[in-house]
Order: sequence, then structure tokens, then C-alpha cells
Amino acid sequence: MNILLLGKSGQVGWELQRALAPLGDVTALDFDSAGPAAAPHLKADFSQPEQVAAIVRAVKPDVIVNAAAHTAVDKAESESDLARAINATTPGMIADEAAKLGALLVHYSTDYVFDGSGSAPRTEASPTNPLSVYGRTKLEAEQLIQQSGCDHLILRTSWVYAARGGNFAKTMLRLAAERDQLKVINDQIGAPTGADLLADLTAHAIRARLTGLYHAVASGETSWFDYARFVIEWARANGQAIKVAPEAIEPIATSAYPTPAQRPLNSRLDTTSLQRALNVTLPHWQQGVQRMLTEILGK
Repeated sequence: MNILLLGKSGQVGWELQRALAPLGDVTALDFDSAGPAAAPHLKADFSQPEQVAAIVRAVKPDVIVNAAAHTAVDKAESESDLARAINATTPGMIADEAAKLGALLVHYSTDYVFDGSGSAPRTEASPTNPLSVYGRTKLEAEQLIQQSGCDHLILRTSWVYAARGGNFAKTMLRLAAERDQLKVINDQIGAPTGADLLADLTAHAIRARLTGLYHAVASGETSWFDYARFVIEWARANGQAIKVAPEAIEPIATSAYPTPAQRPLNSRLDTTSLQRALNVTLPHWQQGVQRMLTEILGK
């Protein structure tokens, strides 16, 4: 199997290099990576849609896995043209090339395609209503891919983290070691989801030749506040130097911490369809976070 992986250096892309390797020959590229031997001058720069489309034509993959995205949610509000090129226009062109090749396209989307109202988990059929440039461009990508007619698998996910690179847990641990008090948002609810879990699900789905739109997050739910408390107390119990006292971690509302991009308060995603399609049970979010903490803290 000839696999083209785009966005190899991101959190999910890094894990995909591992997970996809047993499936075949993987050409893994990023915005600053040289193209394949047949066209080394080409770059997988998603701000240049034609360049990325040319790479697809040069590689002629059986499977394309797109892990590239403009994920700076607040920054996207002030650079909407760039966000649209990276998140929507280029994936749409990749989908067109995939259709011509008969290739499978795997693409990652987000809970930000919803408005976060209510408290019920969203299914794949729930009405979309993005609140931000990021959410709108990610929804546009979904639509362009579906309209292309290519075989595709779109996985909507949320609250992605990895041991490699920065993440919420690392930030909380750093602040907890420095400060006497922390304030953390308590009215946004979702499921922290490991990049390694997403990569493994992707490889499993490719083997099964699964197509369509599915929600892919860890099981369970939490707020950023309870997520922070879980991380800090786990680290404290495992001998890490923690300055902030448990009672000095204070819950606050999203409205107390305004940002350029509006966040969905309800990021719950129903994963019933994916679990049935792949015959898997998705692990609780705490299992993945503990595993990540063990890795980054060396415990």
C-alpha cells in the first residue's frame, strides 16, 4: 500500500508515522519537507493548494492521510484567508485528486463545527453551526471532501493532546509548580483525546477500508477545570513538586476569560457509530492522560 501522510510534524502526524508504518510505504511530508524523489522541489505547504495537489499527483498514493491544519484558533480570526486555504481549500483540492486516483482520503475535523449549545453529545447527523473562523473552515473542508466523490474517512475529534510538544496538561503542571493559585475554565465540557489513540484508530480504519463521517474521541467527559485538577493531583501523588494547594485551584466561567474566537461550551461527541463500525471500545480519557503523564514525567 502506498500511503501519503501530510502534516507529519504535528501531534497527530507524529503518531501517524508510527501507526501507518506497518500498512505499507509511507511518504511523510510537512510544509517544510521536500517532495518525493520524482519531484523533490515540491513542498507540502497548505497555504499553496496547487503545490499540495501536485504532490498527490506525483506520489499517486493508494491512501492519503491529511493531518495538516491551521489549529491556532484565535489567530485564525485575524487571518481568515490563510486559515481557509489551509483548512478548506487545500483539503478540497486533495479530495479532487484522490477522486481521480481512486485513493482513500483520511481527514480530521473537529467539535468546533458545532455551536456547543445544550448538554447532549452530538452525533454525526447533528446540525452544524460553527462559531469561529476555525470551525467554519473545518466544516467547509468536510463539505468539499464529501462533494468531491472520493472515498473518504472524516474523523471529528476534540481536545487533542500528545506527550510530544506543548499541551494543556504540561501548561497546568508548569503553572502549578510556579503559582499559589490557578483559575481554570469550568463550563466547557469535552473528552481529552490522545493523538496516539487517533493514530491507532486511523490505522485500524484503513485496514477495514472504513469510509464516511465518524466521531472519534476518548470516552467519558470532563471540564478543563476537572482535567487540570486530575493532572495536578496525579503529579502531586507521584512525587512532582507542586506549589498550588488543591483548594487554590479555582473554577471560572468562559465569560471571565474572553478570547478572539468563541469556544463551544459543549464538546461532547457521540462515538457509538465508530465503535460499532470498528468493533472497538474507546478507552476512558483518564487512561490516556495517565499514560501521557507517565511518559512526560518519567514515572
